[in-house]
Amino acid sequence: MSDDCIFCRIGRGDISTAFVAESERLVAFRDVDPQAPLHVLVIPRDHVDSLASAGDESLLGELLGMAARIARDEGYADGGYRVVVNTGSDGGQSVPHLHLHLLAGRHLSWPPG
Repeated sequence: MSDDCIFCRIGRGDISTAFVAESERLVAFRDVDPQAPLHVLVIPRDHVDSLASAGDESLLGELLGMAARIARDEGYADGGYRVVVNTGSDGGQSVPHLHLHLLAGRHLSWPPG
């Protein structure tokens, strides 16, 4: 874990952020530059560089489970939502810490990029 990693600092509570949801291993918070009416980031508290380096499959399941719960709790489960994981620079990952984007509240076209 890097002391400079912004998501590690958020997960530890070093940066004050209102959590939408949290568990022992995860936190979720609203994106500072939302791309949809609902745009939440779900991250592990402990540092994992990306999906490519994630070795704990149970953690990946927890990330998806939390995203689904948030979508349901925020009232978007019936209308639909998107969960995005950007991996590596070519995949659009801008913060080198594994995170899911939960997007909902507008029509999300395809292809996305």
